[in-house]
Amino acid sequence: MVDMSLNTAVAEVVPEEAAEAPAPVKLGVNGLTIKYGGTPALSDVNLEVREHEIFGIIGPANAGKTSFLKALNRMDTFNSNMSVEGRILFNGLDVYKLNNIYALRSRIGVVFPLPVGLPLTIYENVALSPRLRGINKKRDLDIIVERCLTRAALWDEVKERLDSLGSLLSGGQQQRLTIARALSQEPDLLMLDEFSIAVDPVTTMRIEDVLKELKKDMTIILVTNLVQQARRLADRTAFFLEGQCVEIGETEDLFTGEVEDQRTRDYVEGKFG
Repeated sequence: MVDMSLNTAVAEVVPEEAAEAPAPVKLGVNGLTIKYGGTPALSDVNLEVREHEIFGIIGPANAGKTSFLKALNRMDTFNSNMSVEGRILFNGLDVYKLNNIYALRSRIGVVFPLPVGLPLTIYENVALSPRLRGINKKRDLDIIVERCLTRAALWDEVKERLDSLGSLLSGGQQQRLTIARALSQEPDLLMLDEFSIAVDPVTTMRIEDVLKELKKDMTIILVTNLVQQARRLADRTAFFLEGQCVEIGETEDLFTGEVEDQRTRDYVEGKFG
C-alpha cells in the first residue's frame, strides 16, 4: 500500500526558454473502465488533466461523465454494484492504492448538480470541514468562512445572516454555498457536475466568473451538458459518448477547427444529444 501523502513535490526551477511547456499533470487516467453489475458504463478511458486548467467534459446523458467523476475520489466505496478497473494517478499517486480515502477526498472537492445543503447554518456549512481538520478557534474559522463565501461570490449577500439556515437560501445561493463548502476543504482539484442545472442564468454567469478566478489556485474538472458553457470556460475538453471518450482537444478547436471524429462535430453543433 502507498503511504498517504498528497502534497506535490517542490517544483524545480524551469529555464526561461521552457516557460511555454505544458503545465504539469495533476490527474492521469489510464485504461479506466467502470461497470455496474457487470454492465460497462465507461470503457478504456485515457486522459490527462493539467494543473491550473479547467478541463471540460461534454456529452449526452448516459455517456459516463458522472461515473468518471465518482471514480476519481473513490465514490465506488458507496456502491457495491460499481467496479473500477485501470489506474487513476492524482499528484502522481494511484488513488486505488491509498490507505486514507478520506484524505484523498479532502483534496478533491465535488459540487453536484443539485445543491446538497447540510441542516446547518450558513456559517457552519462552511466551517464544518475546517473543524474536522482540527481548526476550532473562532477567529480562524471566521477568516476561512469569509474567504470561501467571498470566493464563491456569496459573502455580500449573506454576511448579515450567517446564523440562518443554509436551506433557507435561494437555489442559486445554495449552489454557491455548496461551492464555498467545497472550497473550505482547500482542494487541489475541484469537480463540478452540471452545477448550473437548477440555477438561473444570471447566477450561472456569476459562478462561471468565480471558476475563472479559482483556476489560478486549483485544477477544475467541469462536466456540463451545455456545450457553450464548456466553450466559455474550458481550456481543453473531452467528448464522452456511450461510455467512450471519443475525443480530447483544445476547446476552441473542437468548435471551430478540425475534429478527429465527426460525432464530435455533430454533438457540438447540436445535431444530437
